[in-house]
Amino acid sequence: MGILNVTPDSFSDGGEWFELDAAIAHGRSLAAQGAAIVDVGGESTRPGSLPVDAGEELQRVVPVVEALSGSATQISVDTSKRSVAAAALAAGATYVNDVTAFRAEPELAGLVADAGCDCCVMHMLGEPRTMQEAPHYDDVVSEVKAFLEERLAFAVGEGIAEERVQLDPGIGFGKTIAHNLELLRRLDELAAIGRPLVIGTSRKSFLGRITGRDDPHQRVIGTVATNVLALERGASVFRVHDVAATRDALAVAAATLRTP
Repeated sequence: MGILNVTPDSFSDGGEWFELDAAIAHGRSLAAQGAAIVDVGGESTRPGSLPVDAGEELQRVVPVVEALSGSATQISVDTSKRSVAAAALAAGATYVNDVTAFRAEPELAGLVADAGCDCCVMHMLGEPRTMQEAPHYDDVVSEVKAFLEERLAFAVGEGIAEERVQLDPGIGFGKTIAHNLELLRRLDELAAIGRPLVIGTSRKSFLGRITGRDDPHQRVIGTVATNVLALERGASVFRVHDVAATRDALAVAAATLRTP
């Protein structure tokens, strides 16, 4: 899953793809590098970020989705707003990636059910503006697993086919470095839920803390390492900025893990 942030303030690439032509070109580049999904987002969810109103988000996202749709690459909209998702689906998206797991606008689940599209529900402690203010868990893996199971049950109860739902433990969303590493270490416990796991570690600050790389663009190798380990532990969707490098590493890892 290639990340296409159409925002001025995302932590790693804010402003790089904010202009329409640049966003479309980058989306096509992600697909050419081998992204099976291109995830288009018009609202930053970095720690401390502020919400964007629906009108602004629509203007950022819909023209990009419309331009990229119709190819072999699946187009996802990264939003928690029903109005934005509806417009993106009408423009050709077939996947809704909601970091709030249908908590911000529960009616979004009904839209996804009616559209028959794929979706991802993610764990986040609090909201982006406050999520990194002293996050606490007694057992982060058990609590995230219970949350994902409950949100999966909610989605299915709203009419979404279970096979359409993917789950994201929300690496970096209301978690310390220790929490992130514990989730990655015990990812097999989350995979046991039985739905595809989406992993989003790409260029994140905990990798910078471990490696000493302050520039997010220098965290590609750390990102690749976490995704290879996640593959080994049962993850199957990898949300990244650097598609080509990650795809090559995953191909080698998968070939090594594959039984004859």
